[in-house]
Amino acid sequence: MRLSRSFGKTLREAPAEAELTSHQLLIRANFIRPVGAGIYTFMPLGYRVIRKIWDIMAEEMDAISGQEMWMPNLHPAILWQATGRWDRVDVLFKLKGSGNREYALSATHEEIVVDLALRDIESYRDLPRMVYHISKKFRDEPRPRGGLMRLREFIMKDAYTLDRSEQELDDYYPSMLQAYFNIFDRCGVPTVAINADVGAMGGKTSQEFTVPHPQGEDEFIACANCDYAANVEAAEFVREGERPAALAELVKVETPDCKTIADVAVFIGVPTTDTLKCIFYWWRPNFVEKPGEGRLVFAMTRGDLTINDTKLVNAIGGGFIRQATEDEVRSIGAVPGYASAIGMAPARDMASPGVMIVADESINNGGNYVVGANEDPYHYTGANLGRDFEVSRIADIAQATTGHKCPSCGGLIEARRAIEVGHCFKLGTRYSAAVNATYLDENGQPQLIYMGSYGIGLDRLMATIVELHNDKDGIIWPDSVAPYQVHLVHIGKEGDGTKEKAEAIYADLTAAGVEVLYDDRDGLGAGVKFKDADLMGIPTRVTLSARSLEQGGVEVKRRSESERQVLPVSELMTLLSS
Repeated sequence: MRLSRSFGKTLREAPAEAELTSHQLLIRANFIRPVGAGIYTFMPLGYRVIRKIWDIMAEEMDAISGQEMWMPNLHPAILWQATGRWDRVDVLFKLKGSGNREYALSATHEEIVVDLALRDIESYRDLPRMVYHISKKFRDEPRPRGGLMRLREFIMKDAYTLDRSEQELDDYYPSMLQAYFNIFDRCGVPTVAINADVGAMGGKTSQEFTVPHPQGEDEFIACANCDYAANVEAAEFVREGERPAALAELVKVETPDCKTIADVAVFIGVPTTDTLKCIFYWWRPNFVEKPGEGRLVFAMTRGDLTINDTKLVNAIGGGFIRQATEDEVRSIGAVPGYASAIGMAPARDMASPGVMIVADESINNGGNYVVGANEDPYHYTGANLGRDFEVSRIADIAQATTGHKCPSCGGLIEARRAIEVGHCFKLGTRYSAAVNATYLDENGQPQLIYMGSYGIGLDRLMATIVELHNDKDGIIWPDSVAPYQVHLVHIGKEGDGTKEKAEAIYADLTAAGVEVLYDDRDGLGAGVKFKDADLMGIPTRVTLSARSLEQGGVEVKRRSESERQVLPVSELMTLLSS
C-alpha cells in the first residue's frame, strides 16, 4: 500500500476527549475515527489489524472443532421474550419495523443459537457441537468511554457449545479456556483468568480473562500468597471476628448529628466493626421500572464493610436494584440515617409479605452491635441477631478489598485494576429450559441441551494491545497483528535515483508476499516520515536514501529496538521474505 494513496492522515495532537493512551494513539495514527459516542470507523490501517486478530481467533476456534457461521444482527423480539431477557437486558437496542413488529439489535446471540438448537438438534448423535461467528454487536451503553474500550457498536467473536450433559460441558470447557489463552498470547496480551459473576447472561459459572492495567475499568481481587483471583462481583474473603461471650443489654442512646457509620462509631467510642451498616434498595424484576412493580430490600453488613450490589442481586434471585428514596424508606416506618431491622417483620422470601432483609455473613462474626433505632436522632447499642431482630436470609453480599484474607489460603488479598478482554460462561440449561430445547438420549428420552457461551471483543482487544505495546513515539504492534510487516520509507530528491530503487524494492517485496506500507510521499522531510512510522508502529522500518546507498544498501530498524543496521538489498530480500 502506498501512503500517497492512503485514506486519512495522521494527527500531531490527540483529541482533547481522548484520555487513554490507546484512544489517543489509534486516532493520531489514523487507525480509527469517531462517528458518535461509542461508535467508530475503522480506517484501512485499523481494519487490517482487526482482520489479523479475526484470523487468529478463527484458527484457534477451528483447532477445537469450531464451525464458523454467520448469524443475523436483527432479532425478532419473540426470541428474547422466550428466554425472559427482553425486559431484563438494560443495554438492549429495541426498534419497531413494518407491521409494528418489534426487534432487537444483537447484543449477543444466545437467543439465536438456542432457537437453532430447538429446530436442528434431534438426537444425542447431533451432539456435542461448537459454533462461532465474528460479527457486530450493539449495546446501548449509557457511558461509552475509553475509545474502543466501551462501545455501543463493536465486533465480537462469540462461540457457543451445545452438549448432552453438564459433564460433557465441563469436559470441553478447559479446551475453550486454553484456546482463549492461545489467542491472547498470539496477540501479545498476557491474561489472567479469574472467577466472575454471570450477570445477565445467567448460567452456572463464568471466567473472565483480564489484563492487569492501572487504567482498566474493571476491579478484581488477587491473593499475594496463592493463585486465587476473582472479579469483585464474585470475590470471596474470610470474615474475621467472633460473637461476644455475653450479650449486652439493648440500650437506646441519643446520637445527634450522627448519620454515618464513622460519625456513630466516633460518638459512641466503638470500632466500625461493632456497628451495622443498613441500606435500603428498591428492587424490580425488569430493567424498565413500572408503577406499582417492585419492593423494598433492606441490606445490612458490618460497618467496616461495603455492600456489593451485584452480590445482593444474586442473593435475592436476580432483578434490578437502585437505592431507595427517603419516601420509600419512610413508607415502612423506617427513618433514613437511623434505620435498623429492630421492630421489622422480615419476609420469608421475595414473594412473601414483610420486609426483605438480607444480612451479610459478617453479621455472624460479631455482636452487641450499634444500630439505628428508627428514630431521629437515636441509635441502639447492644443489638444482637436473634434476640433483637431477625433477617430474611444471610448471604455473601459484602465486597472484598485490599487487606482482607484469602478464602483459599488465608493470605492477604488486594484489589487491582484490569481490562476485561474475554468471558466464558457455563450456561447449563438456562436457555434450553426456557424454550424446551431438547434432544432424545440413547433411551429415546428427551433431555435438555447444555450450553456454553464464550466471547471476545475484537475492538477492545485491539485497544488493549496498544495499551501494552507503545512508547512516547507511538504504537509498537506485535508482528502477529501488525497491519503491515514492513514500513518502507523513501527519502530522496527528484533525479537522484533513489525513488527508482525504492520502487523496485517495493515491487520485489510485494511479489514475495511481504506486506509493505510504502511511504512514497513527495515533498516531506525525513523527520515527518520517521515520526509517522514510529506513530503507526509497523514492526520493521526499511529506509532507502542516498546516504543508506552510500553505506551499502538500506537502513533496517525494528520498531521495538533502538539499533539500526545497513543491509545490502539482496540480504534484505532474504531477511524479509523468509
